[in-house]
Amino acid sequence: MNDSPARSIHFGRIAAMLPVADIQRAHDFYTGILGFSKTFQNGDPVGFMILKRDNAELHLTLQKGHKAAPFNVIHMMVDNADALHAICQAQGLRIIKGLKDKDYGLRAFVFEDFDGNRIDVGQPL
Repeated sequence: MNDSPARSIHFGRIAAMLPVADIQRAHDFYTGILGFSKTFQNGDPVGFMILKRDNAELHLTLQKGHKAAPFNVIHMMVDNADALHAICQAQGLRIIKGLKDKDYGLRAFVFEDFDGNRIDVGQPL
């Protein structure tokens, strides 16, 4: 790999693409509950939007027949996993893995958003 032509490439931002069956419901959750802001949308009706908060960016893509994967699709780093966990519980979201300190240095949990997408949350200990 040290002599690979790829070594000359600088990678910039990478954003998670999140498929959703109901883009308005996803927008309302991520903006209204988690505090993201919509910075872009495309289509009529809207089929794609970009949401940002702090250093995080989510790309929502409308997939009407979306069936969620049975594994984590996003790893979200936060500075207060306890607060996010409480928000998820208050919203009635399914907690897949409960909040606990992990031996790899994160306080972590996994939840499903309203489209069943599994989000792995971590806070450095």
